[in-house]
Amino acid sequence: MNKPVLVIMAAGMGSRYGGLKQIDPIDDKGHIIIDFSVYDAIKAGFEKVCFIIKEENEALFKEKIGDKISSHIKVEYIYQQLEDLPEGYTVPEGRVKPWGTGHAILCCKNRIKEPFAVINADDYYGRNAFSLLYDYLKKAEDQNLYNYAMVGYVIENTLTENGTVSRGVCSTDGSGYLEKIIERTSIKKHNDGAAYSEDDGKTWITISKGTMVSMNAWGFTQSILKELDEEFMLFLENELKNNPLKAEFFLPNVVGRIINDGKGRVKVLKTHDKWHGVTYKEDKATVVKAITKLKNDGLYPENLWE
Repeated sequence: MNKPVLVIMAAGMGSRYGGLKQIDPIDDKGHIIIDFSVYDAIKAGFEKVCFIIKEENEALFKEKIGDKISSHIKVEYIYQQLEDLPEGYTVPEGRVKPWGTGHAILCCKNRIKEPFAVINADDYYGRNAFSLLYDYLKKAEDQNLYNYAMVGYVIENTLTENGTVSRGVCSTDGSGYLEKIIERTSIKKHNDGAAYSEDDGKTWITISKGTMVSMNAWGFTQSILKELDEEFMLFLENELKNNPLKAEFFLPNVVGRIINDGKGRVKVLKTHDKWHGVTYKEDKATVVKAITKLKNDGLYPENLWE
């Protein structure tokens, strides 16, 4: 059995947050959100983690996280660079924005040979997510269809008090497989639930309580890399012409296309854990409070890596 690998997407600078939020400490011991994700992943059974980063941030990541955890789990670094494009393509003049989550995972195509889980660097997922993904991936294999997985969160457990968030809003079939995922880029708390806008906040459409959303916690077999390779070429041919400076190649969109084309299926692994993250600077206090409570409840030791 190829043991599943954890992939953490950490190449994006937090534009709404205003800095490299992935390395901002969230307790008085200097731990960052990634520390807790890796700790939970090790508890679930993962033995290797790959960080997708910008090459220029490698020394900083090693200092803040990699060197601390390297005696507990194997650590590798994979670079996501704007210039990493297929032959014949160049970065549009003035483009500084990364190519998006789909491109981030595509950067792994020559480095990862095992089934792998994918998470964001700046989200706290809860321990259950890693156990669900590891247990799924250690038995996952493609047969007539690609067999992937996604951890589904209840939408009201994934919101911030401090602004809007992007979420992949999901619908499932009767067997618990993903039918559709729609990327909503402007979701906010609304009454005791949530709502989204498609017109810069002029109108808001209610999202039902209990709706499952994606937090970019995925489980994949190797086949996703081939599909991303093909889809990225189409993205460059089509989307890039319309929005050369900001168009993004979203991982959920590729997964959705695979489902629509009948090439694969995605098992939704439901969790009722609460998400925590620092989408905005004002979120940090909430995350610090939540982590303190989890430590007080005995889920984490004061020092994770001693």
